[in-house]
Amino acid sequence: MPAQPTEPSPLAAEPPGAPGTAAADAPPACEAALQALIDKVKLAAARGRPQRIRGGGGKDFYGQRLHGELLDVRPYAGVVSYEPSELVVTVRAGTRLRELEALLAEHGQCLPFEPPQFSVGSTVGGMVAAGLSGPARASVGAVRDYVLGVQIVNGRGELLTFGGQVMKNVAGYDVSRLMAGS
Repeated sequence: MPAQPTEPSPLAAEPPGAPGTAAADAPPACEAALQALIDKVKLAAARGRPQRIRGGGGKDFYGQRLHGELLDVRPYAGVVSYEPSELVVTVRAGTRLRELEALLAEHGQCLPFEPPQFSVGSTVGGMVAAGLSGPARASVGAVRDYVLGVQIVNGRGELLTFGGQVMKNVAGYDVSRLMAGS
């Protein structure tokens, strides 16, 4: 992997509807994938059925026993924006981790916390949700230290946005960091 830049490449939120963001500029397939996720969550909530979120499935062994209807986030994938000079990249949850690492490597950048990959299909959403970091964590920080913002679908099927694309967000709880390892 290339040497890490002076500043790491944080993962940023996708504020809905703002110009130049995922909701405003998303290809129709991504909009449809997001709406399908929202609809599935709303339906499961209305029926009182549990769901299990899955990207690449590489960490199915990690944590509690899996149960519930599968909620596959792989269709909701892609790089929303990348500013190499700002060291900020915004990606969707189903984006393959290898795709993100290849993009960063093209610009001499990397994910300094060295996220482990348990399968070729490992996703960015799975990386954040598992909150796992590699051996460099002690010196460069964990994945949660690089997540600037998140856009989530809660258990009621509501789309919520927390954080942003700046290092200092001072108002309210730091939900972005709480999502790492959730």
